[in-house]
Amino acid sequence: MILKTFEINKISNQATFFLLYGKNEGLKTECINEILKKNDGKIFNYDEKQIKDEIENFYENILSGSLFENSKIIIINRASDKIVEIIQELINRNITNTKIIINADILEKKSKLRSLFEKKQDLICIPTYPDNNDTLSKLSATFFRKENITISQQNINLIVEKCNGDRNSLKNELNKIKNYLINKKKISSEEILKLINLSENYELSELIDNCLAKNKKKVTNILNENNYNSDDCIIILRTFLSKAKRILKLAVQLEQNKDIFKTINSARPPIFWKDKEILKIQLNKWKPNQIKRLINEITNIELEIKNNYNNSILIIKNFIFEQSYTQTSN
Repeated sequence: MILKTFEINKISNQATFFLLYGKNEGLKTECINEILKKNDGKIFNYDEKQIKDEIENFYENILSGSLFENSKIIIINRASDKIVEIIQELINRNITNTKIIINADILEKKSKLRSLFEKKQDLICIPTYPDNNDTLSKLSATFFRKENITISQQNINLIVEKCNGDRNSLKNELNKIKNYLINKKKISSEEILKLINLSENYELSELIDNCLAKNKKKVTNILNENNYNSDDCIIILRTFLSKAKRILKLAVQLEQNKDIFKTINSARPPIFWKDKEILKIQLNKWKPNQIKRLINEITNIELEIKNNYNNSILIIKNFIFEQSYTQTSN
């Protein structure tokens, strides 16, 4: 059964199999998160190649029950027609307490996988077509209204054009602006240009996520391969602060319920599925008291940078290296 993306709220809780295909990764991520919000269960991520290489383990995971898991959600990424026989086998077995979400790239009309899902009423097929600038402009306007940020249509167009029709890129840029405007509600064209030009480097989120995950090698590579300037440093710190506050909130919940999967899956706003693995690593690295100290350090580093602007790049790099290399106790 074919559904449009805006009809996702019509999906029955009884639905077991979902196919999302197309180039619009940002829209697919939104749809997958909507499905996850309506379904509880431990999430397992697979690539198609991994399933083909480890088919027995894959079947065993889906078909075996567990005393500790009431239900499972299986997400299959980078799927293609090569997996259609496996999916058909699972359909024939009438599996229960398990949801199968298939994330595929472009599927031609003659695709066997696409045809299977389009023809059967109990299978959900959701095509994700590319966004145009009008759609991205409306998404941006809604975001800024919600955040109570004053911005001109001209500046919205500037952001949208920079994103080249990529909804994920747009979300990154909007969050970058939100983090930058912690104590402000207006932004100039000059500030926007500085912020969105940072997308030519590694995304700041990748740098900070790997720092918080204590991934020293990745952090070193990112810092060595990019040329940040003094204006970038405050943006980096405010993005750092935003992510640290999110970890603190989740770390407090984790101490209460002792279940990292429940903590991440019940987070509000929902965590994108592709961010869950690194967030799991971060929560294993940081306790609430440790992340509170980090938040205080970030505030002190921001003051230090403002007082020593000419040395800001050195200060921020030293801070990031220190956080990456210093081990937190578990």
